[in-house]
Amino acid sequence: MPPSDFLPADTVTKLYRDHHGWLSIWLRKKLGNSFDAADLAHDTFVRVMSGRRKDGMGAEPRALLTHIARGLVVDHWRRRALEEAYLAVVAQLPAPEVPSPEVRALILETLHAIDATLRTLPVKTREIFLMSQFDGMAYADIAHCQRVSLATVKRHMQKALTACLIAYQVHAA
Repeated sequence: MPPSDFLPADTVTKLYRDHHGWLSIWLRKKLGNSFDAADLAHDTFVRVMSGRRKDGMGAEPRALLTHIARGLVVDHWRRRALEEAYLAVVAQLPAPEVPSPEVRALILETLHAIDATLRTLPVKTREIFLMSQFDGMAYADIAHCQRVSLATVKRHMQKALTACLIAYQVHAA
């Protein structure tokens, strides 16, 4: 992106000075701690700086900051829920089978990438994938439950598995 497409540095500096404190307080109320609030406030301004809004923030910069921050809060809670679910499963493993902290970090990164990929899929494809992979349902049972043909279930599964494989390969690269 050419430098002329970004907000001017003085605009970003003013925006940060005028709204960072307010945004941090707003995020602290949403998240319940100042550490995550500080991280997400930072990420909000990074998103603003990396956006293509050379025309400025408009008449209501807090509205845009709140919109961006809300999305980041949703992502934060989604990531936290996924991590807690994974850690609950790991806690049930016998001691010799517990992955090392490094392996756990890699698994969590991969799970986050797959989660993000699944959210981009059409709802029906995602539902069929989850019924197969997490509920352990056979394709024929999914077809009956979803009232679609077996071929349709296979098509949705191929689409979901291909998307997950691509996400994994991109993530592993």
